[in-house]
Amino acid sequence: MKTFYKKIGATIKQLRKSADLSQEDLASKIHINRISLSNIEKGERNISAEELSKIAEIFNTTTDKLINLKQNEKVVLEDKKGDDSRKEDLIRISVPQKNVEKFKAVLLYILNKIGSKPNIGETVIYKLLYFIDFDFYEKYEEQLIGATYQKNHHGPTPMEFKKIVDQMEGKEITKIKDKYFQYPQTKYLPLKDPDLKILQAHEVKIIDEVLGKLSDLNATQISDYSHNDIPWVTTENGKIIDYEKVFYRTSPYSVRAYDEETI
Repeated sequence: MKTFYKKIGATIKQLRKSADLSQEDLASKIHINRISLSNIEKGERNISAEELSKIAEIFNTTTDKLINLKQNEKVVLEDKKGDDSRKEDLIRISVPQKNVEKFKAVLLYILNKIGSKPNIGETVIYKLLYFIDFDFYEKYEEQLIGATYQKNHHGPTPMEFKKIVDQMEGKEITKIKDKYFQYPQTKYLPLKDPDLKILQAHEVKIIDEVLGKLSDLNATQISDYSHNDIPWVTTENGKIIDYEKVFYRTSPYSVRAYDEETI
């Protein structure tokens, strides 16, 4: 059992450092003192279910993932050389290079249009990408970005996002740790324009429609909004959201007139 708590503690420590949080910062968010958190991270103090739930919420994951220590997810961005990480016990999400370039173009398009707005942080961008992808799929029955979205507490999360952003940071975008009112916020600002040759006119139209409808919402508002979309509602926590579920959407989420032939 002690090994179990040590592994959970190591996972929490890794998540905390990845988010650039000090022990003091994270401890205050879950309403314990820094020494207690330090002992949790070292596996010297058992973590309660309530504390585990709060930590999962802070890091936009699930308690299942924090305690499921045998199976992890790995996002692999394909290149010409391929990837040989076959020995790990993981869920492998392989992203073709053309999808990576489309993802980058869409993200840069979004950031150039609305990235400077104070409410546009990482959580809002996650949801905008989700609605762009799922609205496009519902209307045209084909993928725009085709990202893999996981159902988490705060709504759909594109699993490829952080890996692709790591590639772009410093060259195409810059990341800023900020606050929106009293809440910590990660913002991304563009360093270049998108390659519009990658985006077709009907793709840009869907992007603009989603931004026009949802880009004024803050993180809480857009997360709450996503929680009533049928694909999210009908997916188990921590599971991948199936694109095919868009065809069961109800108003106001549906973007397709089903009594007409879609062009």
